[in-house]
Amino acid sequence: MNTSTYGNGTLPKAIRSRMIHGVNGLDVHILEAGYESPGRPLVLLLHGFPDLAYGWRRVMPILADAGYHVVAPDQRGFGRSTGWVNDYNTQLEPFSIMNMTRDALALVSALGYRRTAVLVGHDLGSPVAAYCSLARPDVFPSVVLMSAPFPGPPAFPFNIADNKSVAAQPNNEGQKLATTLAALNPPREYYQQY
Repeated sequence: MNTSTYGNGTLPKAIRSRMIHGVNGLDVHILEAGYESPGRPLVLLLHGFPDLAYGWRRVMPILADAGYHVVAPDQRGFGRSTGWVNDYNTQLEPFSIMNMTRDALALVSALGYRRTAVLVGHDLGSPVAAYCSLARPDVFPSVVLMSAPFPGPPAFPFNIADNKSVAAQPNNEGQKLATTLAALNPPREYYQQY
């Protein structure tokens, strides 16, 4: 892909734009910096909603100058990445957090890496990054989550096999977060609940 046409000339010269084919069934558009020298540790940057890989363009050269191969993909459903059914009534299962986690893992492998130096997720990319680290800590040993607190993996009811009186418990993690933030000095509110 010609980098001079992507972003109407607003990409720093150190960043190139290209497509990676066959990533968990997708053709993934990536921006990358620090690609000129093989063997650099990989930094993977996952954007949020409604952003694109382009949103990382200012930080990518800085990380590349620090010695990293920096890759920011357009995640599934965004930008120039393609490969899903694009119909009004399409099923949403392909856009699940776990499938987007597989996308990140497949991209790391497609780039020829066994692990990342760091995985950074912003907004929608944050839960994807969190699940990447839970599913494959060997591939994603260091993770940064930005703008979206991660409540942890979903809990399963414990020791209920012989207890017939156990009913499903509502998830009140959002209320716990609101109470904790309200107790801070000064009190705060989570932006999505505000």
